[in-house]
Amino acid sequence: MSQKALVALVGRPNVGKSTLFNRIVGKRLAVVSEVAGTTRDRLYADADWAGTTFTVVDTGGIEVTEGRNTDPLSEDSEQFLPLIRQQANIAIQDADVIVHVVDGQAGLTAADKEVAAILRQTKKPVIIAANKLESANLRDNAFEFYELALGSVFPISALHGSGSGDLLDAIVEEIPDYFEEDDDDDSIKIAILGRPNAGKSTLVNKLLGEERTIVSPIAGTTRDAIDTKLRWYGQEFTIIDTAGIRRRGKIIPGVEKYSVLRALRAVERADVVLLLVDIATDDGVTSQDAHIAGILTDSSAGVIVLVNKWDLVEKDTHTIHQYTEAIKRDLNFLPYAPVLFISAETGQRLHKILPLVLEVDEARHQRIPTGELNKFMREAVAQHAPPSKGRTQLKFYYATQVGVTPPTIVFFVNKPEMVHFGYERYLENRLRELYPFTGTPVKFIFRARSEDRFGA
Repeated sequence: MSQKALVALVGRPNVGKSTLFNRIVGKRLAVVSEVAGTTRDRLYADADWAGTTFTVVDTGGIEVTEGRNTDPLSEDSEQFLPLIRQQANIAIQDADVIVHVVDGQAGLTAADKEVAAILRQTKKPVIIAANKLESANLRDNAFEFYELALGSVFPISALHGSGSGDLLDAIVEEIPDYFEEDDDDDSIKIAILGRPNAGKSTLVNKLLGEERTIVSPIAGTTRDAIDTKLRWYGQEFTIIDTAGIRRRGKIIPGVEKYSVLRALRAVERADVVLLLVDIATDDGVTSQDAHIAGILTDSSAGVIVLVNKWDLVEKDTHTIHQYTEAIKRDLNFLPYAPVLFISAETGQRLHKILPLVLEVDEARHQRIPTGELNKFMREAVAQHAPPSKGRTQLKFYYATQVGVTPPTIVFFVNKPEMVHFGYERYLENRLRELYPFTGTPVKFIFRARSEDRFGA
């Protein structure tokens, strides 16, 4: 299992970090504005260049504290310097490659020097992107930034794309090659996610039988992802206790934002994610829980929903069924995730967690014989005809499983573009009736094949 390198874009406000972020990831994900501090939410996305995939982080959202009296025109004023220092320090801690973005038109500023002074303390590679140098006449401005003594300076225009290829070449060249997990580590990696104060640290302590993480009633106590080994009936697990994830717009600039990033990196490493929902304080799943669950839809990890503090809920014989239905409804984009009602405090049903983790991990590695898979496909298509467009009918020829973790199935069809979401969901539901794939996503790929190869 591999972990992607983290490339952090740092710099003073309004130098174009969000525009550069959009340029690198190839999507307009960050809000771009001329007003300093527009990026209130730390954004992250995967990028690929020359066959190398890495995660890019736009740190703009940690520069301006909500409610702070800031003047967009006084970017170098003292009120910004502590926040810029904090941003640079966090980048040093978490990033594998740091891109110091500066405004090539404005020239070297005191804030640029502040950031550079911090970045010089790290042994991690630092690249300077001198932005807003759209024309050849302006590119000589980049030489001024060699005064920062951080290494190579690349004149770019994030807005127009000029120079971005050379910058990306340099980023890829600097990415370390140590992101593969130890091949000898065959433990099942479990990431525990949930909003702050949901009981993650308490759960870890109960599973381990000792106080290994700090338990506090103050939300957000756990800042870092912490790995702990656990052996249970001969099977080794690696438990990753992560910081709580807050809903967008509720994340305090600074360390809280990077706690979210660390949790996301933990998901990337995980085989199975335990999504912890605090049921005692809210009726059902909250928007924060749904936000966290949404992160998991793009993950290859298995998922188990743990409904915590069940001991505090007044119940009768129908309560658990009613809550299960409500949770399944609110997390309908994770229909495959089993739900387990627990109490981390009292230990209720905690003995069921690790057996369920093993079941989910086994499902992630499950393979369906090609003959059985094609029998399923023929029966499913016969029961519910594929969609058509005009005189063109979507036809399914052949299916084969090409991978696991998650199980990945390729369907060969005549017109892949005609497979809409509804029909794909129908196929998945039918497949899970035969092969439940408990707790794991299933990936479908539709490829075009000519009729004369497989027959009509």
